[in-house]
Amino acid sequence: MTKPILRKLRCAVYTRKSSEEGLEQEFNSLHAQREACEAYIASQRSEGWVLVRDQYDDGGISGGTLERPALRRLLQDIEDGLIDVVVVYKIDRLSRSLMDFSKLVEVFDRNGVTFVSVTQSFNTTTSMGRLTLNILLSFAQFEREVTAERIRDKFRASRQKGMWMGGVPPLGYVVKDRKLVEDPEAAAQVRWVFARFLEIGSGTVLARELADRGVTTRHGHRIDKKFIYRMLSNRAYIGEAVYKGESYPGEHDAIIDRKTWDRVHTILTESPRKRAARTRADTPALLKGLLFGPDGAAFSPTHTRKGGRLYRYYVSQTVLKHGAGSCPVGRLPAGDVEAAVIDKLRAVFRQPEIVVGTWKAARAEVADITEADARAALQQLDPLWDELFPAEQARIVALLVERVDIGTDGLNFRLRMDGLGGLAREMLSGSIGAAA
Repeated sequence: MTKPILRKLRCAVYTRKSSEEGLEQEFNSLHAQREACEAYIASQRSEGWVLVRDQYDDGGISGGTLERPALRRLLQDIEDGLIDVVVVYKIDRLSRSLMDFSKLVEVFDRNGVTFVSVTQSFNTTTSMGRLTLNILLSFAQFEREVTAERIRDKFRASRQKGMWMGGVPPLGYVVKDRKLVEDPEAAAQVRWVFARFLEIGSGTVLARELADRGVTTRHGHRIDKKFIYRMLSNRAYIGEAVYKGESYPGEHDAIIDRKTWDRVHTILTESPRKRAARTRADTPALLKGLLFGPDGAAFSPTHTRKGGRLYRYYVSQTVLKHGAGSCPVGRLPAGDVEAAVIDKLRAVFRQPEIVVGTWKAARAEVADITEADARAALQQLDPLWDELFPAEQARIVALLVERVDIGTDGLNFRLRMDGLGGLAREMLSGSIGAAA
């Protein structure tokens, strides 16, 4: 019969003393702890236990923290696979906190390391020791859950009292003495956003206007429509604090009055498609998709309302993306540029070469049309133009104009000759007049 070979278990002794008192003595508390632990390891020699050479002693350090030099070194050696058993004089030498103790046990279990307390019959190499450990860890889990509940209860109670509980304050407020306080300049921008949304009902258009005005978030980022809709739904602006969907009176002052808030949310409950359709109907853009700046960037239609009056503009995409000053022609009054284009069209209709080109384009489909017919058709459009609906005016411009380029010295545009021919045919048939 051969005797089975015992596996060696490398044992590390950890000692700790809270105060530095007595550490200067030749034989102190750390020595006493180590002596008892080494004696216990020697008693387990028949089980293959051997003492490692390194010593892990923390003198004058509280057990309420894991930030201890010798303990960190011990844990690193465990992670490196150099230790099989950790031996302490008492459990509280390792940690006085169940929470911290459970963290240490997680490290032990992950690396297959067992734990022994020589004066408390606590040994995780035995079934009873593992049962005791599980009981301790259950209490640690209970402590974690109770602590989390206390934090949640405190947070809920604080929000119910309207207190600010930290985080990034909404645009329009700053935090002073742990309370929200109105930032006058940013608050004015918030009020403008709410008032402007009441006028146009479109977050997309509003985002373009904010970019045109150079308004950004607290961190300098561009305000998009998602940010706007979050702002319009933030109950902090009406002086409320919200916790898990419930609102409570806040300690801070409101920026937006309740009447404005209710009117904005009446609009928000409408279908986005309906709001978008209404916005487009309210702001006809005769040159949408046709207008380009000196840098080749397209111009987009936008508008504002002031004192019940509508002001329409075309704004360069370069300006919308990079800010004011990025394009020499950044923003134009819509009425002025549209009137200039219409005036040029009226002048073009009287030019002989345009009349001839229109006649040839129309003759491709209507063989018996004459040059006089083409001239008469173009001349009829001039007095009729102001009587047409905006949608019909926009259709005709899109039919006639391929592109309008705006420079610092004026505007140039390219005509669609096939469009002129089609327009002449429609004028002769009377379909244009019927739309007026």
